[in-house]
Amino acid sequence: MPPSPIPNFLLYGEDTSEAPPDFAHIETIAARSALYDWEIAPHRHLLSVQALLVSQGQVEFRCDDLVRTLEAPCFMVVPIGSVHGFRFSPETSGHVLSLSPGFIARAGDASDPMLRILTRGACGTVPDADVKRVDWLCQEMLVIQSDWRTPQPLFLALAEALVRSLPADTEEADVLPAEDERLSGFRQLVELHLREHKSLGWYAERLGITGKTLTRICRKRLDCTPVELIHARLVLEAQRLLFFSNASIVEVADELGFSDPSYFSRFYRRMTGRRPLADKSGARTS
Repeated sequence: MPPSPIPNFLLYGEDTSEAPPDFAHIETIAARSALYDWEIAPHRHLLSVQALLVSQGQVEFRCDDLVRTLEAPCFMVVPIGSVHGFRFSPETSGHVLSLSPGFIARAGDASDPMLRILTRGACGTVPDADVKRVDWLCQEMLVIQSDWRTPQPLFLALAEALVRSLPADTEEADVLPAEDERLSGFRQLVELHLREHKSLGWYAERLGITGKTLTRICRKRLDCTPVELIHARLVLEAQRLLFFSNASIVEVADELGFSDPSYFSRFYRRMTGRRPLADKSGARTS
């Protein structure tokens, strides 16, 4: 399968050909953004979650369909796979922290706010009471960073302290922890096998449950069926490819595992009410 036409980096501007299995990296915003006239074009990280901490200045932040302009002190957490970009005011200061997917395992159960913020993303203002701590943690990680491909335990501990210092939605889960774990496992399998168009039974078997149980969990937690979740995820990925890249409809269909571009177009229109061409290259107006 050809690589996605949306740029995919381990760190911005660097390919993923030699991605280490476990890594953690921090740098100043200026270190990279100043080289690009303070604007980072839309891209994604399929192998990392990223946190942006702005201590001075302003940033226009885009993550998929969300567009926000934030004033320092502020933060943004970008989940794995989301298409995002930044436009900073000149001389903006702050830090960018990139963490491998394995870092998410440091979170506790499904009710842990850190799990929510790393897997769903977040953005907002850093509370006044936490500004000094967040800045100190960033500075300290920058000082002790050695080989980011094999991060030190102290670095990872400071990174966890940083993420836990950011505001997150702490609304209590309305399902049993076991159900949330199965739902999280299902979401992870969908991300890994989205383009393979696996059946409901295939997902349920790997989760050790029946298709009926998986459907019940999805309906209770998300008010949709597992197939509807998969289809919604496919449409979101298609919209990212259409909106942020110059890929043709045929290329998008192939990237998403559709052997027949006509079937892909019918699927897309059924899900969105629009033909793929209507969302091509930023043409969407809704």
